[in-house]
Amino acid sequence: MADEMDIDSPRGSKRKADEIDGDTNGKEDTAAPRRIRALDPDVVNKIAAGEIIVAPDQALKELIENAVDAGSTALEILVKDGGLKLLQITDNGCGIDKQDLPILCERFTTSKLQKFEDLQSIATYGFRGEALASISHIAHLTVTTKTADSNCAWRAHYDGGKLSPAKPGQSPDPKPVAGRPGTQITVEDLFYNVPTRRRAFRSASDEYNKIIDMVGRYAVHCSHVAFSCKKQGESSTSISIQSNSSAVDRVRQIHGGSVANELIDFSTSDDRWGFKATGLATNANYSMKRTTILLFINHRSVESTNVRKSIEQTYAPFLPKGGHPFVYLSLEIDPQRVDVNVHPTKREVNFLNEDEIVQAVCERIRSKLAAVDTSRTFLTQTLLPGGAWSDPDSAHAAIPKAGTSGANSRKTPARPERNDSRLVRTDTNLRKITSMLPPATGSGASPCGSRTAKGKGKETETPEALEYETVDRELTVCRLLSVRELRTAVREDMHHGLTEIFATHTFVGIIDERRRLAAIQAGVKLFLVDYGRACFEYFYQVGLTDFGNFGVIRFNPPLDLRELLDIAAAQESQQAQSQGGDEEVDFAEVIEAITEQLVERREMLHEYFSFEVSPSGELLSIPLLVKGYNPPIVKLPQFLLRLGPKVDWTSERSCFDTFLRELASFYVPEQLPPMPGGGAEAEEGEKGGVDADTKARRDHVRRALEHVLFPAFKARLVATNSLMQGGILEVANLKGLYRVFERC
Repeated sequence: MADEMDIDSPRGSKRKADEIDGDTNGKEDTAAPRRIRALDPDVVNKIAAGEIIVAPDQALKELIENAVDAGSTALEILVKDGGLKLLQITDNGCGIDKQDLPILCERFTTSKLQKFEDLQSIATYGFRGEALASISHIAHLTVTTKTADSNCAWRAHYDGGKLSPAKPGQSPDPKPVAGRPGTQITVEDLFYNVPTRRRAFRSASDEYNKIIDMVGRYAVHCSHVAFSCKKQGESSTSISIQSNSSAVDRVRQIHGGSVANELIDFSTSDDRWGFKATGLATNANYSMKRTTILLFINHRSVESTNVRKSIEQTYAPFLPKGGHPFVYLSLEIDPQRVDVNVHPTKREVNFLNEDEIVQAVCERIRSKLAAVDTSRTFLTQTLLPGGAWSDPDSAHAAIPKAGTSGANSRKTPARPERNDSRLVRTDTNLRKITSMLPPATGSGASPCGSRTAKGKGKETETPEALEYETVDRELTVCRLLSVRELRTAVREDMHHGLTEIFATHTFVGIIDERRRLAAIQAGVKLFLVDYGRACFEYFYQVGLTDFGNFGVIRFNPPLDLRELLDIAAAQESQQAQSQGGDEEVDFAEVIEAITEQLVERREMLHEYFSFEVSPSGELLSIPLLVKGYNPPIVKLPQFLLRLGPKVDWTSERSCFDTFLRELASFYVPEQLPPMPGGGAEAEEGEKGGVDADTKARRDHVRRALEHVLFPAFKARLVATNSLMQGGILEVANLKGLYRVFERC
């Protein structure tokens, strides 16, 4: 009997395909595919409306942009129940012609775009003609408009993208009414036919706050437009901006005087990237709990995670921990470089050279902050009357006055007791390891071999005399896909923890020049760094980032390639004999092959690497990667010899990768003999063990490591996972040392 009973399926359960098709034969063909059908136009329009109009503030954004495009100089906004019940905007623009009202709310009807190619030069806010169409499918829309040459205003009602009568039984045609020039758009009962979306909104006050934020953004940016916004039934306005108000005054009225009083204006432009940036930013005296960025690209309010992170990193050195800035940024980019049609709500756009443009803007903001960072304001709190400061580090404790008891006397809370295990060295000039070594005698040299000048009771380093010539050469923009892929590979291999250590480290000193070891401090930890491997990573990354824009080290007179390669071949032959190798190599043939290879590719080497070779086989120049440090010329013959077998000349990416790695190996500081000790041992070492050239090279390497290379690591080294394996070693932790001492 149960098989003969009709049992209703649970609500929401899927029906079989044959049930949908009305098949009553009782057979279920599970293997048959479901038929593809075109959606009903009403469903299509509602789906599109849900993508474009996601909340009342997005609907208002579209209406504001349309009003500004119409040449309005005053906008009045009226809101009820957070825009869900009523959203009305009135402008004084050019109005809408009566003949255009029948198709006003149809999809893809616009006066700003005629063919697809027009997207490449679009300079208006809107262009698709979907805003009003989408609103009309999810709300009751009324438009009242009057043009300058019209005798009266015209009012039209819309439902589902088409004209609809104001009341049942009436004609849907527009009706003449009294009105002022411009357009008034009234949106009522937003999402009335999308109950799921309407129930998702938490409260009317939250939606009204979003509307105020959206109006405030455009009120700051649109300098020639007056704005007013208020709730229906209230006499006071939430926002009231006059058309002649300056940008600073607009920020003052919307975001408060504490922000406006600390604003600095900035501007920058670059024809290479085709952009111009202007804006306002708070200085170092102001900080807030959350970053506020008003970003406009070609006058559209957009969002960009990349811009936000870059600006926050720019402000990090200037603001206290937990502080965030306020920035208004307007970017005007060549429309041909911008793709505006990547997001339904136009909230995001894509444009060329994004990283370069963002970096240029942040550099400008950083220079402005540094220029005004001569005076800082800090909040202080005075002691309460009768209070006494309790200093645990002082030998004298706070003593109550005579006649008062310790319990009744007023005391301010004592400062927390200092924990020496958490102290971090903050001044890199206080003391270094080299100052603890015994001084060398007889030569007047410092322990590390650097030149010093005595005066006023202390020693100061004498900077090395390196002369550089600046040439007027345009910066080459690298658009090679192979180089970009190599840069991406470095970023993907980044070890974030190690990169942070190098970015915040303090240089302590050089430990061993033969094994190329140096000590750095990060926080309360001491690390031993293989600066040879660190330098290799840094020079390789410099080769990628400065590709095609290297400096030049010229040889005068030029060096003969064959002679240099012959020197390297002799060294290789001698080394092979010392290791007992029996294989004989025809180095004369190898030298000739490498020379022909370099001469044949001399144009590419000169263009990309500033590595210049004459047609006759003379080495004219090699690339200069960093100012203040000269590569070890003693390694030049070996570097040239390795360019033959170690560089893959058959593939573009492999060629660039292997050549830059060989160049980085050449630039790595060479291993130097150990430093002789003080006293008689130093004199004996200087006489027989260490020649003048080695001493001069040690001076140069030590000075470059401390003042050029390690500061460069701090600024731009991306530490990779390979550097983590054997390139750095933690040797001390202040907290751990204190625990050991406490046991004693």
